[in-house]
Amino acid sequence: MRMNRGFFTIMAAQFFSSLADNALLIAAIALLAEMNSPAWMTPLLKLFFVLSYVLLAAFVGAFADSLPKGRVMFVTNLIKIAGCVMMFLDVHPLAAYAVVGFGAAAYSPAKYGILTELLPPEKLVAANGWIEGLTVVSIILGTVMGGALVNPHVSAELLSFNFPVIDTGVNTPSEAALSVIMVTYLIAAIFNLKIPDTGVRYPHQERNPLKLISDFANCFTTLWQDKLGQISLGVTTLFWGAGATLQFIVLKWAEKSLHMPLDKAAILQGVFALGVAFGAGAAARFVPLKKSLTVMPLGVLMGMVVMTMTLVHSFWLAYPLLVLVGVLSGYFVVPMNALLQHRGHVLMSAGHSIAVQNFNENISVLTMLALYALMVKLNLNVNAVIILFGLFVSGMMMLAMRKHASNQRRYNSLALIGEHKHH
Repeated sequence: MRMNRGFFTIMAAQFFSSLADNALLIAAIALLAEMNSPAWMTPLLKLFFVLSYVLLAAFVGAFADSLPKGRVMFVTNLIKIAGCVMMFLDVHPLAAYAVVGFGAAAYSPAKYGILTELLPPEKLVAANGWIEGLTVVSIILGTVMGGALVNPHVSAELLSFNFPVIDTGVNTPSEAALSVIMVTYLIAAIFNLKIPDTGVRYPHQERNPLKLISDFANCFTTLWQDKLGQISLGVTTLFWGAGATLQFIVLKWAEKSLHMPLDKAAILQGVFALGVAFGAGAAARFVPLKKSLTVMPLGVLMGMVVMTMTLVHSFWLAYPLLVLVGVLSGYFVVPMNALLQHRGHVLMSAGHSIAVQNFNENISVLTMLALYALMVKLNLNVNAVIILFGLFVSGMMMLAMRKHASNQRRYNSLALIGEHKHH
């Protein structure tokens, strides 16, 4: 698969931007700890970040389609830098991280939308595999980087740098961490400026908010009514909600069943993410777009495998188990994502369909995180939470498969994707 240079520039920009987002989350958690904030505030960071995706969904698609995508990515990256600066200036971490989420929400449709402008449809699964894989790597490295930056030894080293003449104003460990993260965002911004203009222009975009909301509602219903769109949208929506919750479940499980401290438990998240990267890479190689719906049984299997976590009490079993859950997830979500983008691109513009996708996925993240927080508040045993979670994922996937089977009986699926067999 030959990808052009523009694609790799986008990848680099995406990598550094996501790296900084994830390092910043850890730095923000450390800041909350420095401020002696209550424990329930920590998951709220994720909630505030994700809220922007839901609230801005109607507007970011039009914004992404109104300027060349590279320009959009540059502007939104500057918004993230602003959030970082706010944290530096002692604005409350929740508020500052919400601003970063605002930037990320506007960044996303541009980053995926440019793929459909730059690449032919048959390269979309591979490109998605690359982007998902790289995003996962940036999440792992970003988490590790954040952890390292707030580590006392590292921050002491960083603070010992003295520039002659200039007073940098960096005096605390968290300020040192934030400085490094800001530099990472700046590197992403430089790559953003190098992204080629694909020359694709969309009809003049609406400015009127009410009109935008009604446009968005139209796109929303169009995708949910499309026979292929509804399945891929339903599945990816479930997947991202489940993934976000699983992050917190893994931390809790590591603490209760494996008796691991937080920094060790964070490594388990990395192990899971590594599995996702492998699965995503494999799917990018082996699953063509027109076969993308054949991976659905893996979703059922994933729910089943998650339930076996309740039987595991040793590190040696925990690692391979989480890698397996990750591989299943990655192999199953990448083709679904590519199919959803393809349908979105066919039915409406790329930016708009991705905004619909983000809206659904992030409502799912908010809902599932809220339910999880409620279970924690009710002091449910972590094993009970895991069993409920696994049953929910497997059950929802079985429903999606039944729905798809009934859709297929009504329509010949090949006609849907528009593939005609050439004899």
